[in-house]
Amino acid sequence: MYFPVAGIEISPVIPFIAGFAVAFFCSMGGVSGANLLLPFQMSVLGFISPAVSATNHLFNVVAIPSGVYRFIKEGRMVWPLTWMVIAGTIPGVFAGVIARVQYLPDPTTFKFFAGLVLLYIGSLMIKTILKKPAPETVKSSAECRFQEAVSKYQKTKTALPKAVVKKFSITKMEYTFYGETFVVNPLIIFALSAIVGIVGGIYGIGGGAIIAPIFIAIFHLPVYTIAGACLMGTFLTSVVAVIFYQVIAPFYPNLVVAPDWLLGLLFGFGGMVGMYLGARVQKHVPAKIIKWILAGILVFTAIRYILPFVSKIFS
Repeated sequence: MYFPVAGIEISPVIPFIAGFAVAFFCSMGGVSGANLLLPFQMSVLGFISPAVSATNHLFNVVAIPSGVYRFIKEGRMVWPLTWMVIAGTIPGVFAGVIARVQYLPDPTTFKFFAGLVLLYIGSLMIKTILKKPAPETVKSSAECRFQEAVSKYQKTKTALPKAVVKKFSITKMEYTFYGETFVVNPLIIFALSAIVGIVGGIYGIGGGAIIAPIFIAIFHLPVYTIAGACLMGTFLTSVVAVIFYQVIAPFYPNLVVAPDWLLGLLFGFGGMVGMYLGARVQKHVPAKIIKWILAGILVFTAIRYILPFVSKIFS
C-alpha cells in the first residue's frame, strides 16, 4: 500500500503490528510508545518530513483512549495529577509545534541537548532501581502492598482499593495509595509539564516518555498511580498538536506538515489494542520490571538524539 503523504510503500500490517508492540509494553509505565515509533518511521520506513511528528501525535490520539479507559475503570487515575500535567503540557505543545516547523526542520543540535537531559533522567531511574531499599521498607511499600492485593484479587475477585486524593491546592497535592502518602507541588509539576510539552510538540512524542520517569525518579510516585495521568496528558496534548499541524499546513506550502492520516490510523488501531491489553496487564507486572522498561525507553531515546549530533561533528 502506498502512503502519499509519507511517500512510502509498505504493507498495512506493518504499522498495525508496530503500533501494537510499542503500545503494549510502554503503556504499563504511562508511555504511549510514540517516542519509539518516531525513529521507526524515520529510520526504517523513511518518513522524514515534519509530517512524521504530526502522524506520531495522531497515533497517540487513536491509541491512548483504550488504555486510559482501563486505568479509570480500575481506579488508578489520580485526577488532580492528571489536570496538572494537562495544564502544563497543552500550552507547551503549541510552542513546540511552532518551533518544529519554523525553526527546527533539522533539529539536530536541540535533539542533542534533549538527549543529554533524557540520559540524565534515565541514569537517575537506573540508580533508583538498583538502589537496595532497607529490609524493613520492602514489604511496607505501596507498590508491594498493591502487588499483594492483586494476588488476592486473582483468588477472591474482591475489589482492589483505589488511590485517594486527600488534599489539592495550588501549592500542595496529597494522595494515599495502599497506606502510603505522596505529596507534590502542583506549581512544580505545571512548570515541568510545560517544558515537556514543548519537547513533545517538537518531536511528536506527546511527553509521557519524559514526565512519567520524572514522576518516578524525582518525585518517587508509585508507577501504578502515574501511568493513567501521563497517558491522559499525552492524549490531550496530541489532540491539540494534530489539529494545530493540520491548521498551519497551508501556511507552509514548501513543507509536508499535516499528518498522514491513513498511516497514523493504522499505527493507532494497533496501538489501541496494545494499549488496552498493556493497561489491563499492568497490575500483574512487578513495579521494578515496569521501571526497567521506562529506563530502557529513556536511554534508547537519549542515544537516538545524541548520536546524530556526534556523527555530524566527526564526519
